[in-house]
Amino acid sequence: MRYISTRGKAPVLSFDEAMLTGLARDGGLYLPETVPTMTHDEIAALAGVSYEEAVFRVIWPFLGGALGDETETREIIAKAYADFGHVARAPLKQLADNHFLLELFHGPTLAFKDFAMQLIGQMFQAVLKKTGQRVTIVGATSGDTGSAAIEAFAGLDNVDVFILFPHGRVSEVQRRQMTTPDAANVHALALDGDFDDCQAKLKDMFNDFTFRDEVGLAGVNSINFARVLAQIVYYFTSAVALGAPHRKVSFCVPTGNFGDIFAGFLAKQMGLPIEQLIIATNQNDILHRCMESGAYAKQGVTPSISPSMDIEVSSNFERALWWAYGKDGEAVAALMDELQQGGFNVSANAMGALTQTYTSGRASEAETQAEIARVLAESNELICPHTACGTHVARQHLGATPVITLATAHPAKFPAAVEEASGVHAPLPKRMADLYDKPERVTRVENDLAALETLIRERRVS
Repeated sequence: MRYISTRGKAPVLSFDEAMLTGLARDGGLYLPETVPTMTHDEIAALAGVSYEEAVFRVIWPFLGGALGDETETREIIAKAYADFGHVARAPLKQLADNHFLLELFHGPTLAFKDFAMQLIGQMFQAVLKKTGQRVTIVGATSGDTGSAAIEAFAGLDNVDVFILFPHGRVSEVQRRQMTTPDAANVHALALDGDFDDCQAKLKDMFNDFTFRDEVGLAGVNSINFARVLAQIVYYFTSAVALGAPHRKVSFCVPTGNFGDIFAGFLAKQMGLPIEQLIIATNQNDILHRCMESGAYAKQGVTPSISPSMDIEVSSNFERALWWAYGKDGEAVAALMDELQQGGFNVSANAMGALTQTYTSGRASEAETQAEIARVLAESNELICPHTACGTHVARQHLGATPVITLATAHPAKFPAAVEEASGVHAPLPKRMADLYDKPERVTRVENDLAALETLIRERRVS
């Protein structure tokens, strides 16, 4: 299995090389040269198997033996999901006629990022143990990726982890999940700016090849294909639970950085009969505006009660554009150059390709609050603000085909917003009850590349 960059000028890599590299050296994102497919019978055979078995069957063709033989790979998968709080890992609940909720918050940090991060942590450990390498992982987070990465990599050998999050723009629970772990190899950095600033500094570090090579820089944001790969699995398991491949299913995905919904696109490419992939945005609705008009134009980010979606530069949209432009790396590189100047227009042909797969909607702050209250009143389910954006948009697309909305985080991660909307306080699970009592370890950093690189050099284990 070979992996190539969306911009067409980076070295072709194996799976393990692409995973450790993260961002391609030409600035692009890695994707498999060809997407493996599953037959009707292979998809049907996922019915009734454990989540871990489904993970193995879905991701094995992408790996090219990079993690070892089948037994070694199954052991890695078993370790990844051992600490999830639900035996089904990703259980389905019915909200209404033909509307279902996929609970992706039963992992160690109560967010969907755990599905990918716990697996990628074990993958990194396995590969680095074989090679003897030490890497420096730098991640940017709008709230959930950071805590999931710290949980996955804390205390592991051969890895230093630095997580950038926007100072004052994550929930208190999200912040404490990043700042209270005491493992010496993890570092929480509060950057002055928003998530797009954090993400920009991360990409700047990857594009500083001298620094990148000096510290062995690796990334675990959804720019890393291994993250997207792990997220493909729950599309299969949930669709099969509702009758796939014998009938079609649609998915509504609350998204800011486009990684989670792009995993759904890959599931469809693999053969899963997905009718619609519905993009749900909050008031920072650049993806919805682009789907409506063809113009991807930055207007600034406004803080919201669904902060993990407060994103304007959706990194994984580049992967979708690469497919829509017929895998033309030069065209994608030109669009990304235009984005540096404020935005770009998607060609008519490419928009036609996008709209064949995706549709979209948005939820305002008031609509998000009302949706939390409505779902509680009608279905007795307490949901987080991000999930509420999804269920609000999904209700506009209900019909004969079942719609699965991805519940991306536990409501206890956003207690103030949830309580204001519903009047109900969402308590943390018992295993996290002491979160507010733990001391925090955090460094506030300025939005400056040189200062960040100096700090990382000083704190990493050489």
